[in-house]
Amino acid sequence: MQENKAFLPDGTSPETAYQGAPMDNMDMSPTTSKWSPKGWQKKWKITAVIAAVILIIVIIVAAVEGSKNSKSKPDYPDYHALNYTLEDRWQGTNFFDNFDYHSSPDPANGFVNYVDQATAISTNLTYAGDSSAFLRADSKDTDAKNGRNSVRITSKKQFHSGLFVFDIKHTPYGCGTWPAVWMADPSDWPGNGEIDVVETVNQGNTGNQMALHTSKNCQMKSRRAQTGTVHGTNCYNGTNDNAGCAVMGASSSYGAEANDDGGAVYAMELRDAGIRMWIFNRDSPPGDLRANNDTTPDPSTWGLPIADFPSTDCDIGSHFKNQSIIANIDFCGSWANSVYTSQFKCPGKCEDFVAKNATAFEKAYWEFASFRIYSTDE
Repeated sequence: MQENKAFLPDGTSPETAYQGAPMDNMDMSPTTSKWSPKGWQKKWKITAVIAAVILIIVIIVAAVEGSKNSKSKPDYPDYHALNYTLEDRWQGTNFFDNFDYHSSPDPANGFVNYVDQATAISTNLTYAGDSSAFLRADSKDTDAKNGRNSVRITSKKQFHSGLFVFDIKHTPYGCGTWPAVWMADPSDWPGNGEIDVVETVNQGNTGNQMALHTSKNCQMKSRRAQTGTVHGTNCYNGTNDNAGCAVMGASSSYGAEANDDGGAVYAMELRDAGIRMWIFNRDSPPGDLRANNDTTPDPSTWGLPIADFPSTDCDIGSHFKNQSIIANIDFCGSWANSVYTSQFKCPGKCEDFVAKNATAFEKAYWEFASFRIYSTDE
């Protein structure tokens, strides 16, 4: 039988057409299946490169944002020099004219009777001469069973910021005492904060304690530039029995040792960048702090402060407002009582000792040379 063959339109058979096709014009390269492991390897390489690029971009963006945050909230504030001018100088016979006398029950629940101005003057608990103003506790009553008479004064002016210089010739001390020179807003505590510039208890031979007491969200855990010893970093009054965030000075910063050296100059700077405190011997303060020098003081030249409370983790401007200057001598209370025997080895019970031992408080008095307040436009 004859085989029927099919022909292409040009008359050639498929075999002839195929046989005549030149080999070098045909694509003989192998194709890669999407199921081939070699294909997977190539795709994974591409994916890895893309992922690496994305990761690098993320790292760069994070670094830039971190840099921005670092600039907006530095780990330590800028305490640049400020131009201070003298706003007030309280000294001499008119010293107490700048204060109101507190004669209500003690807000700190001490074993004390704060007397009014007339009583304080008539019993010689406050008096002022040309070179000194005295504020003392009673040292005559031998049966002060309801608390010993004393004085607490509060400045008529209030302050939001400034440089405050307390030139003090004598600091009070003795078992059971709780004296302080401090600042607060009596009408809004602790909402507007408290700054303890000069404070201690009992014999006062452990040094001056400087502290802040505030509402929530004020801590001092970040870097600080100071020479004092840290005693607590949470300033919120609702923690640690209202111990506040405190810094302790050397034993020579308060009490008999300081008094024997002629007293001390205590300086406190309150500004948005932070709160800083210095203590100098009265015989050798910086030149711009000498009593007879009218030079504008410049804290940036005084060296490291004893206490530094930076604004890093505490908005100083919002936590401290309407600050009055307060000076007082309290007795017993929470602090003096808590360390009365354990730390200071004082005899008996605090309240009993204070009530019956009048002559033990002959050294319980403040002698102020002057209070100077400097302000700035910043």
